[in-house]
Amino acid sequence: MAVNSSRIDEDQKEVFKKDTLLRLYRYLLEFKKEIIIVLFIMAGTIAISMSAPLMMEYAINSCVANKDMAGLLWLGSGAAVLFLLFLAGTKIRMRLMADVSNRVLLNIREELYQHIQTLGFGFFDSRPTGKVLARIIGDVNALKDVLSDSVTQLIPDLLTVVCVAVIMLLKNYRLAMAALLTLPILAVGMFLIETTVHRRWQIYRKKTSNLNAYVHEDLSGIRIIQSFAAEPETKEVFHDLVNQHYKSFMDAVIVADGFGPLVEITWGLGGFLLYFIGIRIVGVENIGIGTFLAFSTYIAMFWSPIRNLANFYNKLTTNISAAERIFDIIDTEAEITDQEGAVILPEIKGEVVFEHVSFAYGDEPDRLILDDVNFTVKPGETIALVGPTGAGKTTIVNLISRFYETTSGSIFIDRHEIKEVTLKSLRSQMGIMTQDNFLFSGTIRDNIKYGRLEASDDEVMEAAKAVNAHEFIMKLENGYDTVISERGAGLSIGQRQLLAFARTMVSRPGILILDEATSSIDTHTELLVQKGIDALLKGRTSFVIAHRLSTIRKADRIFVIDQGNIMESGSHEELMDQKGAYYKLYQSQFS
Repeated sequence: MAVNSSRIDEDQKEVFKKDTLLRLYRYLLEFKKEIIIVLFIMAGTIAISMSAPLMMEYAINSCVANKDMAGLLWLGSGAAVLFLLFLAGTKIRMRLMADVSNRVLLNIREELYQHIQTLGFGFFDSRPTGKVLARIIGDVNALKDVLSDSVTQLIPDLLTVVCVAVIMLLKNYRLAMAALLTLPILAVGMFLIETTVHRRWQIYRKKTSNLNAYVHEDLSGIRIIQSFAAEPETKEVFHDLVNQHYKSFMDAVIVADGFGPLVEITWGLGGFLLYFIGIRIVGVENIGIGTFLAFSTYIAMFWSPIRNLANFYNKLTTNISAAERIFDIIDTEAEITDQEGAVILPEIKGEVVFEHVSFAYGDEPDRLILDDVNFTVKPGETIALVGPTGAGKTTIVNLISRFYETTSGSIFIDRHEIKEVTLKSLRSQMGIMTQDNFLFSGTIRDNIKYGRLEASDDEVMEAAKAVNAHEFIMKLENGYDTVISERGAGLSIGQRQLLAFARTMVSRPGILILDEATSSIDTHTELLVQKGIDALLKGRTSFVIAHRLSTIRKADRIFVIDQGNIMESGSHEELMDQKGAYYKLYQSQFS
């Protein structure tokens, strides 16, 4: 299976930026009411800002020229009221849009998280957890300003530019054309910068993902690192990844920072052309002083939003790569899903049938892990799976829970093909115990109830007693309300395993899977929990994977798995009498 490590850049399919942007903006449509209010307020504030130069022109050409002090006073009072309305409207629309953008981010993050939970083991097997976290946290956060500014900045600035251009053309088209002559230069320059910088921001996002993945992996394995005194080596790798991250950022910023100077240069050139053409070609005598001052104000009102638009465009090219990475995950199809017309699996008795089952990983279709496996397990039977590492034991139990899809063949539970039932109804009736059972941060009670959230406190205690966990729990400071950290730090390996047994016990599974579940428990603890295991196995179809053969002697049948198939099957006594592969394996452990 191809694996992407923390030091390898992720592959990402190329998509049109326009499609990504439109898809991102569709999330805003869920808040039409709020956006309409924002747009209505923006229309008012834009109208107020557009009226300011006209009021100044009237004040100079009419009130001042005619010494109309009363008219000038009324005009000034009206301008003050409009200014206060402008400030209030701006504040309200910014607050509304900030709320909308945060809620959009919440929806995107929830959609991304929920979709990730539907993806199969193959998705998680092929990439570090840190790279997935980078998309859920960092990439989603990067979209906040883009979403907010798209309404609060992009729309008003575009409207302002259009309105100012129209007013200037109506008042004096020659002066207007002089002020707008440099726009083509700006457009070409922005296109060239964007073409280069977008690719660089994509690289930066990948380097950020690599760094996050390594830090997550490093902290998760900190005990191993310290036990082997490997801090200098990890520091060297971290230093290299940080340098790559820094270099990718600088490469992108150096180009992106060209937006500002480009706008300033074209703005200055446009202002120069306005005054040059107005004074030397049109002539000052043909333009009123108020009109010239109004045009000077309008040219500032025109280029200021142009600068804002350039900054927004820069921000867009910076963060559109984050949206591409988010949608890349959302568009990843879940390998294991409910088929159309899937039915709910009724409460199972536990018959399991494999019919000509073969399995190979998707990226290695020619290397079969299982090859034409056939067997039938009766309800309530305990089946032990033994064999060398990589023989296919864990693959068999993963296929029963449909964590992977068979390459060929069918699996039936109580005569229901598992592909034809819903995943929830199938997996909710499975109890799975592994060598490394994950404990969540929270109380011991919450961890045990994770097997069945509606379980009562009495049921939690009964489950703990059944697997001999109750005694050590009651010795803790707060008993069942003792708070443990992630992975159960502070508890011994055996204690963590006992809690995992209790969690499985409380879930009341129809089929039980124990994958090396007792390998981390010392002999003394194993004797304590063996009674609980027997209680757990009673009346349930069970699959037990164990290298310690002493733990499976009571199994109804033992399957010896090797080379992707069942080489031998039978009870312990039957296989010992055959003196085949199992006999040799058993003898090697106890010789």
